[in-house]
Amino acid sequence: MARRIDFYDDPAAPQPNSLVPSVNVVVTNDAGELLMIRRSDNGNWAIPGGAIDLGESLPRAGVRETLEETGVLCEITGLVGTYTDPRHVILYTSDGEARQEFSIMLTAHAVSGAPTSSSESSEVRWVPRDQVTGLRMDRSMRSRIGHYLTGSGLPHIG
Repeated sequence: MARRIDFYDDPAAPQPNSLVPSVNVVVTNDAGELLMIRRSDNGNWAIPGGAIDLGESLPRAGVRETLEETGVLCEITGLVGTYTDPRHVILYTSDGEARQEFSIMLTAHAVSGAPTSSSESSEVRWVPRDQVTGLRMDRSMRSRIGHYLTGSGLPHIG
C-alpha cells in the first residue's frame, strides 16, 4: 500500500522535488463539531483536503475534496491561513514524490450529506471541538487545527 510520510525539520527527510498548491477545510456542523478523517495512507487524523486541480478555484477545490473524502457537501465561509513551511516535507512512497508543504486552509459549514469513508479516508466522523486535539495526527495538521481552534480572527500566514 502506498504511504504518506511527513517529515518536519528532519535531516533524514528527502529533498523536495515538487510544490503542489493544496487546500484543507475545517468543516463544522450546527453543533460546532469538526469533520475529521482518518487518512488511509498513514492512519493519522486530519481535516479534509488535497491538491487544487488546474482550472479550479480554491473554494471549488475545497468543496470537491471535502465531498470526495467525506461524503459531506459544504459551503466555504472563510480563511484560517496559509501554510508554506519548507521544513515540512511529505513523501509519497507510491511514486517518490517529496512535496514541500503548500496549503491554504479554509473554513466551511456542512450543507448536506453524511460522513462516509472513501479510498482516501478509512474513517470519517464529527468530533466535538474539545476532543479534536486528543486524536493522533501529524505535527503540521495539529498546528493548523490549533490555529483554527484558538484563532484571533486574523489569518495565519506561514
